[in-house]
Amino acid sequence: MATFYTHQAENRRNSLLLMLSVAVVLAVLGFVIGFAVSGGVDGALLAIVGALALSLVLSLGSYYAGDSLVLAASQAHELAEGQAPELLNIVRELSIAGDLPMPRVYLIDDTAPNAFATGRDPAHASIAVTSGLLQKLDREELQGVIGHELSHVGNLDIRFALLVGVLVGSIALLADLFLRYTWISGSMGGRSRSRDERGGGGGLQALMFVLALVLAILAPIFARLVQLAVSRQREYLADASSVALTRNPAGLERALAKIAGDTEVLEAANRATQHLYLVNPIKKFEERAKGLFSTHPPIIERIDRLRALHGAPPLAGGSAVALTGLE
Repeated sequence: MATFYTHQAENRRNSLLLMLSVAVVLAVLGFVIGFAVSGGVDGALLAIVGALALSLVLSLGSYYAGDSLVLAASQAHELAEGQAPELLNIVRELSIAGDLPMPRVYLIDDTAPNAFATGRDPAHASIAVTSGLLQKLDREELQGVIGHELSHVGNLDIRFALLVGVLVGSIALLADLFLRYTWISGSMGGRSRSRDERGGGGGLQALMFVLALVLAILAPIFARLVQLAVSRQREYLADASSVALTRNPAGLERALAKIAGDTEVLEAANRATQHLYLVNPIKKFEERAKGLFSTHPPIIERIDRLRALHGAPPLAGGSAVALTGLE
């Protein structure tokens, strides 16, 4: 029988493999582009070093300023002691249960129920919830949600997502720079001169150039899909970890169903922050949802996994139909 421990182990392993695959794509893309431009292995290795340096610079900026930008973009304001006492009490008791520092708690004035966690590590973590979440969920459901968000903090999901996001961004930036270089070089006839100068080595360089073009187009798409897969794996992991904290899978199960089934639009959410939320805040019927890949696992799959943890059968009938396709 599946337990939250087996779910945790499986999703940690899958997340790590997915992250490593993005790192490999970045290294291969850098090597091929470097070889195509320079015509030699030295230039290819230099390109890999440059790609990694770019990733490091982007990582540092996001690491120290990313959470502040996310909270500002979400129009969240920090709760003072005495405000929303039930919420603060739940956050405090689950932080103690998870052996985590008390995070800063923020409120988003929006009647659409949802929540997210951000911050670079447990000592610098923040949890933001909407006013709608406090209005529409009971205490057990709220505990499930807070347990999920604290699990993101304890599992270092924010840092993990940051690393993957930077790798994906580096791939996209590197590919874009190479495509621009190709267009400019082709316009000036630089490639023809370069091949003439290198004589016999031009054939291999030309082959690598074509391969680099193909990778520059496909690699960002592949990396983005992997990033979304990582996000989905971390959501499964946080669901399982929430059960470990609350010892009550039914609370999170009901909360997921309520939030996913709510038709109110969360105006403060956008494409850059949607992956942080407990449930995808951009609804299928919204104009801004067009062309988006799913950042979250299907709600019905998340609920069925939680139901399996306490021996309940998968959702069926009207309940299953109502939740299908809401992601």
